[in-house]
Amino acid sequence: MRSWKFPTAQTILLIISAMAAIATWFVPAGQYAMLSYDEGKDQFQVVTQQEVRILPVTQETLNELGIKIPLENFRSGAIYKPIGIPDTYRQVDADPQGVFEYAQAPVKGMIETANIIFLLLIIGGLIGVINYSGAFNAGIAALAEVLKGREFILIVATTLLVGLGGTTFGLAEETIAFLPILIPVFLAARYDAVVAVASVFLGSSVGSMCSTINPFSIIIASETAGIDWTTGLGGRILMFFICFTVTIIFLLNYARKVKADPRRSFLYGSGNKLNPLLRVPANPDKIPRLTSRLKIILVVFSACFLLMIIGVSRLDWWFEEMASTFLVGAILIGFIARIPEGKFVEVFIKGAGELLGVSVIIGLARGITILMSDGMISDTILFHASEFVQSMGKGLFINSIFMVYNGLTLFIASSSGTAVLTMPIMAPLADSVGIGREMIINAYVFGNGLCGIISPIGMVLPTLAIANIGYDRWLKFIWPLLIILGIICMLFLSISVYLQ
Repeated sequence: MRSWKFPTAQTILLIISAMAAIATWFVPAGQYAMLSYDEGKDQFQVVTQQEVRILPVTQETLNELGIKIPLENFRSGAIYKPIGIPDTYRQVDADPQGVFEYAQAPVKGMIETANIIFLLLIIGGLIGVINYSGAFNAGIAALAEVLKGREFILIVATTLLVGLGGTTFGLAEETIAFLPILIPVFLAARYDAVVAVASVFLGSSVGSMCSTINPFSIIIASETAGIDWTTGLGGRILMFFICFTVTIIFLLNYARKVKADPRRSFLYGSGNKLNPLLRVPANPDKIPRLTSRLKIILVVFSACFLLMIIGVSRLDWWFEEMASTFLVGAILIGFIARIPEGKFVEVFIKGAGELLGVSVIIGLARGITILMSDGMISDTILFHASEFVQSMGKGLFINSIFMVYNGLTLFIASSSGTAVLTMPIMAPLADSVGIGREMIINAYVFGNGLCGIISPIGMVLPTLAIANIGYDRWLKFIWPLLIILGIICMLFLSISVYLQ
């Protein structure tokens, strides 16, 4: 009898999709009325399933709707997505998702995430080209020699730098671009793929969990809650340092064990086979010498990632600009390495193909959110969650809000989407309990970030798929850190509400 194997990421997501579709047959459909601002016509629109109402753009309109948000937040573009109107939840006619909708969801998900998918495929092509040039292997060998005996610097530097990007400008999906480069470097340092993936993914996730000036979580959530985003900033900075110290210690401890004894790796005995793009040559004799030409190639390669970071953080770039940067970088490297045109196309397409499976996972994950949205059960879950936490004491209330946001992250993948959907409903609850609205912001960002570390509909499964790490192996690795970070968040929230 064959032993049972944990399902692949694709199968896990298809099972969750089926559960979401089934839920739309049993969970009552419901919706909040949504308020949006039409800048061109300078008017508010209140949208329900039955009608669309046009209202004047005044502070009085917002007050009458129970939305305690300054009018300027709409006119300045700070709030650019439709927001839920408090106390307007109504059950609506159900739209259960059947077999046909279930089959369509992954396709719709891939269409919605096409920008991420194309970025990933082009990065795969770029990695294929630079691998063919020999520059990557030569660079890894040189770096391994420089860091000999000080390999832990890789972990600290990678986690902290990615974390700073996460806490400041929301570095998240973009970090997937770093993995094909960093995994071989970590392997050459005699760590396993878990250390490499965790250093990048946890850096981004914990950075987002302890967001300080992240526009996609803190700023948009604060604007939607009607408070200044700097309120509560000092506490979040403190949490950043605490949580990152704990995370880096956790990673260093695991990395030390794996380096001393590879059998301590969570991948030991799992049959983990790395993507060919990520493998370090076993024979050192086959690694080329780091010539001047190869150094120039590595400079161009590194410049692509530096330009991406500057573009995203300073120039309002998004996936189209990032993908174009990597495409141009691949072509430049092809010219510098003097790769024949036919061979260039061949290695680029082969490299892109190696990451096609990861792209499918991204589409499958987004399809789950689409099923729940089309089945109109997301607002129902939010309504009952907000009802559950009312009439509680301060400590119990804020920790319940924290747990609610952990749960909502399992249904809503986008941090900005979660903020816009929930803040107009959740933020006023703080007033009734007698605490500042910034505490709701903190509970939201902590809960959203913490659960995002394991949420199947987020970026964890695509990230793991790049290194062919099973989800079960990740859960075994991460659960102690998850509990520690959860306890830290709950203690911080509890102490904060009683110090106000």
